[in-house]
Amino acid sequence: MNTAEWISRSVSRLLPAAGSRQKTTLAPVEFTQDATYKEANSEVILGGVKPKPTAAAQSPAPAAASTGARQTCRSLPERLAGSLRRKDEAMSPRLLRRTLTDLQAILDSQVSEVEGGRRASQFANWYGAALPAQRRDCWLLMSEQFAPDPGLVEAARGHYEAAQNTLDAGQAEIGLRRALVSPRSRLLQRFAAFPEGMQFLLDLRSELLPHLKTEKRLLALDGELEHLFSGWFDVAFLELRRISWDSPASLIEKLIKYEAVHDIRDWNDVKNRLDSDRRCYGFFHPQLPNEPLIFVEVALLDKLPCAISPLLDEAAAADDLRKATTAIFYSISSTQTGLRGVSFGDSLIKRVVETLKAEFPRLRTFATLSPIPGFRSWLSKNVGTMLALLDDKARAALGRAVGVEPMGPADFLTAAEQAPTLDATSPVRHFLMQCAAHYLGRELVRGKPLDPVTRFHLGNGARVERLNWGGDPSSKGFNQSYGMMVNYLYDLKRLDRYRAQFANSKLAVSSEIETLGF
Repeated sequence: MNTAEWISRSVSRLLPAAGSRQKTTLAPVEFTQDATYKEANSEVILGGVKPKPTAAAQSPAPAAASTGARQTCRSLPERLAGSLRRKDEAMSPRLLRRTLTDLQAILDSQVSEVEGGRRASQFANWYGAALPAQRRDCWLLMSEQFAPDPGLVEAARGHYEAAQNTLDAGQAEIGLRRALVSPRSRLLQRFAAFPEGMQFLLDLRSELLPHLKTEKRLLALDGELEHLFSGWFDVAFLELRRISWDSPASLIEKLIKYEAVHDIRDWNDVKNRLDSDRRCYGFFHPQLPNEPLIFVEVALLDKLPCAISPLLDEAAAADDLRKATTAIFYSISSTQTGLRGVSFGDSLIKRVVETLKAEFPRLRTFATLSPIPGFRSWLSKNVGTMLALLDDKARAALGRAVGVEPMGPADFLTAAEQAPTLDATSPVRHFLMQCAAHYLGRELVRGKPLDPVTRFHLGNGARVERLNWGGDPSSKGFNQSYGMMVNYLYDLKRLDRYRAQFANSKLAVSSEIETLGF
């Protein structure tokens, strides 16, 4: 067979029979190193050879499309059954069917896990080069075409209900569980089988998440991924490792890349954070051995700190570890957006506390020095409500300090712009701290703290210990909280009590915070 005949035969497989516009059924395609597919300008490219456009492809668009009228978005089954791609659709029906066939081939129960993983790897290679809109079509296929069989689920549910209080109840429950396991779950497990598969799935979900608000059809796929990740990334399977200056440069570079609380400026900055009086620990997964999932930076001191600047001062001498009594968690950063909803930060802190206590028996205090990321934004919307909580005397004193009587919310917010220059006797400063104490200790949404950092630490059993004026003088700190920071204290003897309080929407705060609030 010469080259021209081979090309002609290959192209003919992609085209519907002459004179027919019925749904085309494609045979399963096995990926090889030399055969890939993609869509460019609505044409299929196979093995790098672009077929000549057909007469149908060269013909003018239908009248409705030429008029510019907006067409109703077709459902996925309608697109799979169609023959022509509409203007706003990423994949043509033919390529959509082919993609579905290849996903089904990955899931084929007659092939081994190894072969299924190989097919998944080949598909992932194509996906990596696909356009964003084409990837969204892949998500829709995974979400809608690999759902549990409704008939099987309904039958299993009926059997389960009928078997209650009988000897068959256990077997009926097993049957219902099996019926609820979707082909989608098994498909995703095949993707996790090849070496880069776990990172592929994490990246896929990371890209998927921003689309959930506008594309509800993707919720099933997202829920499946979150459920699988919750098992795959259970803390029982994670390894706690110390990251030091002696760690590989590629790993230290990831600290610089993923640091989310206090940006790392350069290598001198990161070296300071890994000095002898510091510790950095991360959780690692066996499938991602060189990728920290979350890491925490710790400073070993002799007292509770009130500001971040001394901890980040590269010129400061290292603290004497023989005098260290306090471990301060001053930065906790997650690295994988795809693991949203999978929480292991609390386990990280507990494991780090145990590790530090074994290395430094003199440590007695475990606390954080944390930002208050949502405070300024919240106050700008609620300052009127906060001002209404003041008695007449306090409100008058605040008005005199601001220089406007009677004072309105906008007048106070203008005065608050001078926060870095306010001394300890300033009524404006005192009122800002009152508002911050209220925000941290009493502002709830669905029974949980509004502030995400507060929600994280109090959910782990900490308490709001102390507000620190001017704790973060950077522009970021000012924009978040007028420069204030907070210490959350992990009292190891009261963690369970505080967690129980938190479950009942009662937040643990120190007497200092309680007194400072309204």
